[in-house]
Amino acid sequence: MKRSWLFVPADSSRKLAKSLTTHADVLIFDLEDAVAPQEKAAARACLARFLSEQPSAAKQARYIRVNDLSTGLTLDDLAAVAHCNPDGWVLPKSRNADDVNQLAHYLDAIERLCPRGDKAPARIVAIASEHAEGVFGMASGATGYHHASPRLEALMWGAEDLSADLGAAVSRRDGNWTTVFSLARAYCLLAAAKAGLLAIDTVPTELHNTDALTAEATAAKQDGFSAKAAIHPIQVDVINDCFTASETERQWASAVVAAFADGAGVGVLDGRMLDRPHLRLAERILGIDTRSEARAG
Repeated sequence: MKRSWLFVPADSSRKLAKSLTTHADVLIFDLEDAVAPQEKAAARACLARFLSEQPSAAKQARYIRVNDLSTGLTLDDLAAVAHCNPDGWVLPKSRNADDVNQLAHYLDAIERLCPRGDKAPARIVAIASEHAEGVFGMASGATGYHHASPRLEALMWGAEDLSADLGAAVSRRDGNWTTVFSLARAYCLLAAAKAGLLAIDTVPTELHNTDALTAEATAAKQDGFSAKAAIHPIQVDVINDCFTASETERQWASAVVAAFADGAGVGVLDGRMLDRPHLRLAERILGIDTRSEARAG
C-alpha cells in the first residue's frame, strides 16, 4: 500500500538517512526543487553514494524526482543514479503523455544497458498540474495520460508551481481551494481514473497544523485519491492514518469481494444489489488496487 509519499532533499546525507526511519510508504529523493541550481551535481553524487550504501528495503519504495525535461538536466540525473535501481521516477512539470513516454524511452534504453535482474521495470509518477499546459494536458484526448507508457503508475497534482505560472496571489480562501486549483485537482482525479492510474494528492504546506492536515487528507481519500504527498516526516503518520481503512470499511470490503467470488457480474450484500464499481472500491479499500497493476502488465 502506498499511502504516503515523502519528498526528501537529495543533497542532505542527514535527511536522506533520517527518511529511512520514517513510516512513509514511498520516499521521493528530490533532485529538483529541493536542490539549488549550483548544487545539482553535488546532490546527484550525494544521492548515488547514499543509495549505493543502503540496501533496498521492502518496507519503503524508493523513487527519484528528476529535473523536468525542459531543463536539459534530466539525462544527467538518470546517468548519475539509474545504476542504483530505484523503484520509480517522479517527472515534474509533465505536460502530457508525450513527456511520460519520452522518459519511458530513456528508461528502456538505460535498463537494457543496465539490467535490473529480477526487479520489475521502474515506474513513473507524473506531476501533472505545475503549469497551465499541464492542466490542459490532463484533459487532452489526443495526448492524455491514457496514451502513456505502461510504466506510468500515478498522477500527482501540485499547487505551488501552478500558482507561480498563473501569477496567483493565493490558492486558497477560507481553507478551500480557489476555482482554478479545484479544477486542477479534479482533472488529476479524472485523468487518473480514465487512464487506470493512482491519484496522489498535493503536499500540505502547513507543517504543524495537524487538524488541517487531517481534514485535507480525509477529504482527499473521500474524493478518490489513493495517497497524499508530504514534505516533512511529521506529516507522514497523519497521512497514513487517514488513508488506512477502518475495521468497519475492511469488513464491508471483504464481504463485497466475497459476494463476487464466483465471478458473477453482480452480487448481493444485505439485500442490496452490488455491481462492478462496488467491487473495485472494495478492492481499493483492501489494498488490491488493480488499476496500476493492469497497466504494468
